[in-house]
Amino acid sequence: MTVLGLLAIVLCGSCGEGKREEEPQRSEEEVRLEKMGRLDSTLLWMLPRAKGMEGWMADSLNRWQERLDALSAEAWVLVEDSTGFIISEKNADQRMYMASITKMMTCLLALENGRMGDSIKITKDVYTTSDARVKVGDGYTVGNMIREMMMLSDNNAAYALAKFVGGDTLTFYGMMNQKAAYLGMNGTHFANPNGMPNNSNYSTAKDLLRLSRYCMRDTAFAEIVGTASADIPLLDGRHLPCQNTNALLTSYEGCIGIKTGFTRQAGNCLASAATRDGVTLYLILLKSRSYTSRFTESAMLLDYGFEVMRVYRDCKK
Repeated sequence: MTVLGLLAIVLCGSCGEGKREEEPQRSEEEVRLEKMGRLDSTLLWMLPRAKGMEGWMADSLNRWQERLDALSAEAWVLVEDSTGFIISEKNADQRMYMASITKMMTCLLALENGRMGDSIKITKDVYTTSDARVKVGDGYTVGNMIREMMMLSDNNAAYALAKFVGGDTLTFYGMMNQKAAYLGMNGTHFANPNGMPNNSNYSTAKDLLRLSRYCMRDTAFAEIVGTASADIPLLDGRHLPCQNTNALLTSYEGCIGIKTGFTRQAGNCLASAATRDGVTLYLILLKSRSYTSRFTESAMLLDYGFEVMRVYRDCKK
């Protein structure tokens, strides 16, 4: 039997199933949670077996495997969203530092609990790092500070939003961990809103995958992380030019987000998503070697994912 035939049998075994009974009507949130948590290991079982068979596809898969083995990232998970197929993973359940990917949760909670038109100012008690673009005394609407935080990965904006939304930062950390538990992120603990070095701020690639898939089903969140550049207004009439730290938004066809991260403790990290020809892939990549490699390695994994899903779709025709 050819590899293509085996793929067709394994991946398309449900193609001939009869009409299923109607499921009871569910709320939008129930559907969102179900889609976020849907994972299928079929491909992880199938692809190694295909590599051992003869034919052009086996040769192609073996070449891809050599490239995957050469990646510097210490952990990743790559998933096709509609099926939940796990296409590739490495150390996906290992607890890792997540750097500014933490801000996905900060953004989500600010969108869910803040009023976007309210005013928020940067005060001395939230000015924790000197490399931030927001400065003491700067004022924004909540919505615009969220955009600035996510696009520029601004650590002080994250603290300001945490204090504003939670009343105090410790309360906000409790909100972060409560939401993580709600989302089934069992290998995750939040101890700050921005991912700065902290031994108690950690997650796993699979947990961050759950978070990213949940967040991207919020249209406001998806719009923010999919914006490559913008001039964000301050309350005093000035504008802050923002170029998104996610280079894939302008260099990778179909990229729709999501968030960069870096500390010496966490290494170079990237949560990304891309859509091509009706296929949407999500990728969490943790502790890559360099600033550049987190993008090139993510692009390579996404390319691999689209190739695998192209074969899958061909099998269904």
